[in-house]
Amino acid sequence: MATKKLWGGRFTGATDPLMEAFNESIHFDKLLYKADIQGSIAYVNATHKVGILSDDEALQLKQGLAQVLEEWSNNSFQIKSGDEDIHTANERRLGELLGPVAGKLHTGRSRNDQVATDFRLWLREEIRLLQKYLLELVYVLVERAKADIDIIIPGYTHLQRAQPIRWSHLLLSYAFLFQADQDRLVQLFARVNSCPLGSGALAGNPFNVNREEIASELGFTSIIQNSITGVSDRDFVAEFLFWASLVMTHVSRFAEDLIVYSTIEFGLITLADAYSTGSSIMPQKKNPDSLELLRGKCGRVFGNMAGFMMTYKGIPSSYNKDLQEDKEPVFDSASNLSSSLQIFAQVIATLTIHPKKAAGLLSDDMLATDLADYLVRKRVPFRETHHVSGRAVQLAESRNCQLRDLSLEDLKALNPAFEADVADVWNFETCVENRQSTGGTSRSAVLAQIDVLNSWIASQTLI
Repeated sequence: MATKKLWGGRFTGATDPLMEAFNESIHFDKLLYKADIQGSIAYVNATHKVGILSDDEALQLKQGLAQVLEEWSNNSFQIKSGDEDIHTANERRLGELLGPVAGKLHTGRSRNDQVATDFRLWLREEIRLLQKYLLELVYVLVERAKADIDIIIPGYTHLQRAQPIRWSHLLLSYAFLFQADQDRLVQLFARVNSCPLGSGALAGNPFNVNREEIASELGFTSIIQNSITGVSDRDFVAEFLFWASLVMTHVSRFAEDLIVYSTIEFGLITLADAYSTGSSIMPQKKNPDSLELLRGKCGRVFGNMAGFMMTYKGIPSSYNKDLQEDKEPVFDSASNLSSSLQIFAQVIATLTIHPKKAAGLLSDDMLATDLADYLVRKRVPFRETHHVSGRAVQLAESRNCQLRDLSLEDLKALNPAFEADVADVWNFETCVENRQSTGGTSRSAVLAQIDVLNSWIASQTLI
C-alpha cells in the first residue's frame, strides 16, 4: 500500500512493482548506513534543543539509532521489501524497535538534506583513506628513488630513446604528480566538509534548528548557506570524480611505462610474482596483470565521471531524483582508486630493476645533445651545433657505427672546433651529471628532489 511509504499519504493507488524496483536504491546506498545514523543522531539533538522532542523521546531515539547501527555493524540488519533506500530502511527498523516515537525523528527534515549530508559524511571518510594511500605511494616512490639512485636508464620522448636519465628521476617525476594530487585532495576535502543538514526539502527548516551546532557535532567546518544549494549541490561529486580520474591518469601512465619496461624486448624491470599472473596455455608467460588492470581501471573511473556529468548538466534547480545517480559512480571510483593506490605502491616497492640491462640499452645517439653542448662550450652557436651533431649522427648511421667510433678527423671535418677532449662526451655518467640545475637528473639534483619530497611528506597531516 502507498500509505506505508514515507511519502504515501497523498496516494491512493499502489506502486507498480516494476516501478518499485526501478525507484529503489537500497542495494547500493546501504553503504551510507553509518553516516545516515550519525546524521540522525545529530538531528535528534537539534530538535530536542528546540523542544520538538522531550528528554525521554530524544533518549529513546538515540538508543534506538545506536541499536540500528549495531545491527548494521554486526551484519544482522535485515533489509526488507519496501526499504526504498537507506533512510527508509533505518526509519522502518527504528519504528519496529521504538514504536510511534520513531515517527518524530524526521520532523522538519527531508530526505533531500538527509542524503546530501549522508553522502558528504561518507565521502569525507573515503577521502581520509585515499589521502593515506596516496601518501604511502609517494613515500614508496621516494624510498625507491633513494635506493636506486645510481641506476641510469634511457629516457624517452615520443617513446623513442632520447637522453640518459637516472631511474630515480623517472620515479620522482610521478611522485611529484601524486604530490599535486594530494594537495588537490586537501582542497577538495574543504569543500566536501560543509553541512547541508537543516536545509529541509529546499526552503529551509521550519523549527529553527541550530545548523551551526549540527555541523559542529558532525565534524563539519562550515554550513552551506543556501538551502537550495544545500539539497542540490553535487559539485563536490563532480570534483571528486575528476580528481579520481586525474589520479588514475597518473597511475595509468606510469603503469604503461612499466608494462613496456617489463617486456622481454626491454627487460628493464621484472615484476614480483605476487603481482603477476601466467597463461592457461603458454607455460612461459609472466603477465603484468596488476599493471594492466591499473591501466584498465583508469577508463572505468573516467566513465564514471563522464556519466555523472551527463546526468548533472540537465537537472533543473533544487533536488531532482536524477541525483540518485550520483552515488554509484562515486562508490565505484572510490573503491577502485583505493585498491589501485594500494596495489600500485606494492608493485613499485617489489619490482626488480636490472642495472646491467639498463646500461646495455644506452647508446651513443642518446649523447647527440651532449655533442652539441660540447661545441656550445667552444663558443659555437647552438643552432649550428645542433646541425653539426645531426650530421655526425647521420655519418655514424651511414657507417653503421657508434658516434664514439667517429675519429677526431671525421668530427673536425664537420666543425673545426672539435678537439681531443671530445672523447669526454662519450660517458653516460658525465651526461647525467651535467644536468645539475634544479629538477635535473644529476645525482645532486635528484637528491635535492628527494629532500623536497621528504620534507613535504613530513609536513603532511591526515585530514
